[in-house]
Amino acid sequence: MTNLVPDNPPQPEASGDLRIREVPRTLREMALERVRAAIFDNHFKPGERLTERGLCDSLGVSRSVVREVIRHLEAEGLVNSVPHHGPVVAKLDAGTAAEIYELRGLLESAAAEAAARRRVAADIAAMTEALTAIEAAYAEGDHRAVVAATTRFYEAMFRCGEKHVAWDMVQRLNGRISLLRAMTIASPGRAASGPPELRRILEAIRGGDSVTAGEACRRHVAQAASLAAARLSGL
Repeated sequence: MTNLVPDNPPQPEASGDLRIREVPRTLREMALERVRAAIFDNHFKPGERLTERGLCDSLGVSRSVVREVIRHLEAEGLVNSVPHHGPVVAKLDAGTAAEIYELRGLLESAAAEAAARRRVAADIAAMTEALTAIEAAYAEGDHRAVVAATTRFYEAMFRCGEKHVAWDMVQRLNGRISLLRAMTIASPGRAASGPPELRRILEAIRGGDSVTAGEACRRHVAQAASLAAARLSGL
């Protein structure tokens, strides 16, 4: 299998500009990102066993790095450790998904309402930028970029509402939220319905309408929950 971690680091630009523009990532962070993306892309399927040796060979990293990655994915709920069998890719059942969406509806609507009351210009600008990226990623069919930009949209919204503890709670569920998000954005018609739903949330926040912002959030989550339930029922 092709090595999933690049052998060569990025090179300086030809202009001679040596300024560091990106935060350096550790080998563990890169390996974690690759395995997580492989789960989201269904390269590693629900219920599939993950072997240390197989991941070492695929990623070109040591067993210690692979063990750290597996521990992190277990904490995210993307991998389960099965006695006498080892780590396997977690299966999301309809009940678990429904509970996650229920929590999302509560936390996100509260954050949207608070964000509409505070209307921090920098955070609204970050949400606008993220939404533009979401629309562009949908247009290009880049579902992984849609997931990443959607996470940025919500992070800015929670920050705008000063819902820091709530965002910490969302972060603990983020692996499974992103897995469900990767599933629903691939649903037929979601490219047409998803961004406008997020734009309604954004415009309500920008206009200081906390009631509409909260309701738009709840509708958006309910629609995603319906799509996820339909997808999971077919698995």
